[in-house]
Order: sequence, then structure tokens, then C-alpha cells
Amino acid sequence: MTHKAKPSRTLATSELARVEGEGAMRVEIRHGRVDEVQLNIYEPPRFFEGFLRGRRYSEPPDITARICGICPVAYQMSACRAIEDALGLQVNGQLRELRRLLYCGEWIESHVLHIHFLHLPDFFGLDSAVDLAGINRPAVERALALKKIGNELIELIGGRAIHPINVRVGGFYKVPTRRELVAFRPKLEHAREMAAEVVELVGGLDFPELEVEHEMVALRHPREYAILDGRITSDGGLDITEQEYPEHFVEEHVEHSTALHSQIRARGTYLVGPLARYRLNSDRLTTVAADAAGAVGLTSDCRNPFRSIVVRAVETLDVIEVGLAIVDAYDEPDRPHLEATIGAGTGHGATEAPRGLLYHRYTLSDDGVIADAVIIPPTSQNQAAIEDDLARYVQANIGLDDEDLRKGAEVTIRNHDPCISCATHFLDLTVVRT
Repeated sequence: MTHKAKPSRTLATSELARVEGEGAMRVEIRHGRVDEVQLNIYEPPRFFEGFLRGRRYSEPPDITARICGICPVAYQMSACRAIEDALGLQVNGQLRELRRLLYCGEWIESHVLHIHFLHLPDFFGLDSAVDLAGINRPAVERALALKKIGNELIELIGGRAIHPINVRVGGFYKVPTRRELVAFRPKLEHAREMAAEVVELVGGLDFPELEVEHEMVALRHPREYAILDGRITSDGGLDITEQEYPEHFVEEHVEHSTALHSQIRARGTYLVGPLARYRLNSDRLTTVAADAAGAVGLTSDCRNPFRSIVVRAVETLDVIEVGLAIVDAYDEPDRPHLEATIGAGTGHGATEAPRGLLYHRYTLSDDGVIADAVIIPPTSQNQAAIEDDLARYVQANIGLDDEDLRKGAEVTIRNHDPCISCATHFLDLTVVRT
């Protein structure tokens, strides 16, 4: 139901629910048209790049893990790969597979958290997962069980579930035995059954119409659904190495945000995250995940951010299948890590955090001390795209009353699962109509 738009009004909410971090949004409407949209991210900068300067090359995995409690593995993996690139160290074989398996655990717990506790209540007009449990308790119980398995997998390999302590440059401090991984296999099998049910649940939701027009960017690997490494690609023809990232992407400061905005040079706004990954990598899914996606009508040309909840469910099923394959093929490596030869250099590392591409760059001095550090999280890369989505959503629904417009704007933001705290290196909503 639509309502006649008032000639002038202000709409505000003190805090955006079910989004990690704090910020505000301001929408100005003039003569029935959206004139300006701003995501005013006011959470204080956290200066992690500054903390890293002057530290030893070995410290970023532990320091950057503290940037986010939901996706610490992503920061550890990008940090390790960038430092290793600077030192000329290549981690392959079973050590690389263990890193992939650790990352699988993070994708499970992060995706399940977002799907059920942040995003799914929106599709039922509910305010929280507690309310969701009131109408579908089995779905919430299943989510808790799945998330627990993801956390336990991180703990098994990383030493603890939050801010893992077993990751180091070159590999791990200690690797699990084959017996330990095989003993965990039944939990992954149970997780596979539950994840398939989640795909079926979210695949049957009703999705508002909204198509994103941004260029989509994600890693692409020649054989795998890219998580740990790959070339940086886009559906606009971009195909570069991690080392070429600074030549093609630029960050700029905007007055209304403590987080930088990213753009592709001479091309503008782009989008990272599940939609981009799926668009560029759906042909790399495991058979089980691909069949599940097909059964719910998820195609590789999907550009509707509301359907990102389905992509996350398919990705969850996929990484569980990947995890089972890694466990089955696991052969305990001879040593838990590779030793690096310390020297000067600049290294680049990009991995796929649950929310999208996460890029790190470090410059080391001759003695292995960090001279410079750059961290570009997925949410900061997506901010301009989110603002664009909001402008288009508000314009398309400009006749809604204040409360309905506010709720729709919040859902539009939650589609992208922004991690505002990561991006500040959400929502007071103000709409001004004149």
C-alpha cells in the first residue's frame, strides 16, 4: 500500500538493528526525487594500519584477527598471504588445504549468523531472531547447531573459535592429526544435511524487486570456488593479480564517513560479496551445491541483492562439501609451517571474507619490520554501492509512509551484511523532503 508523499518531512531512527557497527543515513528528497543519500559512518577510526607499522612481520595474523570477531580468519589469511608474498614464501599442499578448511569454518558460522539472526527476520516482518523462533523454532535451532559446528571447526584448527591463535606466517604453530579431522567428519555430514534444508527454506522466500547495476568484483580460481586465493576479476572484464590491485582500485575520503570509499579507477562504483562471487564463480560450485542452487532457481545472472540470502545459503552448503573433501584427502604435513627468509619487500594478499574481497598490503624493511600497511575491507569497498542501492530503493518507494520507508531502507542495507566496525579504519535514518 502506498501513501501520498508529504511535501516536507524528516524521518529518523536512532540505531540500525541487526548490523554490526554504528552509523547514520541521510536522504534528501526534493520535488519528489531523491537528491542525495549519505551513509554517515561516525564510528571512530580504529587505526589498525597504524598499529601495524613498526611491528615484526610475524605479528599481523594475531593483530588483524582482532579487527573482527565474526571474520577473524579472513583477516589472518589475507595478512599471511600478503606477508608471505613480500617474503617470497609460497604455502601449498596440506598446509594450504588446512587454511581452506579453517576458512570454511568461518564461512559456515558467519553466513549462518547473517542468514538467520540478521537477515531472515526481515522476510517475515519480524524484529529479531527471537521473534523468528516464535514462528519457526526448528529453523533457529538448526541455525544454532550449524553455527556451533562452524565455530568448533575454527577452534579445532585455529586454537579457539574467536580470534584464533594457531595461525602464523608460513602455516600454523600446530597442525591437527588425521584422527582429529576424521573424528570431526560426522559433524560436517550433519551440517551438510542442515545446510541443504536452509537453502530450501530461503529459496522459497518472496523477494522484492531490485537489480544492482554495479560492476561485480571477486576472486576467481581456476579449479575452486575462490576463497583463499585467485585472480581478481569482474563481470566488466577485469582480470588482474593481487599485486596489480593498487593500479586498478583507489580509495578516497568522503566528508560524511570515517571509512574510505573505494572505486575502480576510471570506472567507478563496484560491488563485492556473495552476489559478485556467485556471478563470477557459480561454475566452480560442488555438484551438491550447484544442484541445490538450481532447485531453488538461483541463476548466475542474479543481480537482486535481496536474493543474496540464498547465495549465502548455497555457499554454506558448498564449503561444507569442500570441507568434507579436504578431511577425506588429509595427510598430516611433515612440519606445521614453512620458514621464511627475512628481507625487504612489498607483498599483497586478497582473500574472500564472507562479506567479500579483503585486500592487505605490507611493506617490510630489511629486518622484517613493517614500514607500511594497507587494509581494505569489503564493507568499505561496498559503501558507495550501498548508497546507490538506497537511493534507488527510496526513489522507487517514495510514496511509502515514514515507518515503512525506514524499514525498507534498513533491509536494503542488511542485504549486504555490512560490518561497519571493520570499515572504519548504523543506523540513524534521516529523510528530508522539500
